[in-house]
Amino acid sequence: MKKILSILNIEFLINDNSFKNWRIILYLSSLALIMIASGHGADRKIFQIAKLNEDIKMLKSEFIEQRTNLMNLKMETKIISELRPLGIVPAKTPPIKIIISKD
Repeated sequence: MKKILSILNIEFLINDNSFKNWRIILYLSSLALIMIASGHGADRKIFQIAKLNEDIKMLKSEFIEQRTNLMNLKMETKIISELRPLGIVPAKTPPIKIIISKD
């Protein structure tokens, strides 16, 4: 009973040889602060990774959308329909191949 009362009265920090106890308490407190800071740093990195993953998903979908638009614009029928109002139509005769000999 006496030991419990001495702990409750914090006599282990007031005694003459309490320097050892203070060192241990300060050491454990500093370790606790380091663990808390490390946990917060890990949480911050997790949120940053989640944000970057969302950005990647958005950029991938934008890339696919732009690639689809480009493929539609490159289609021959689309090009013909866009150039017809300007008076440009496909040629009726195929192009002539010119061969240059090295002689």
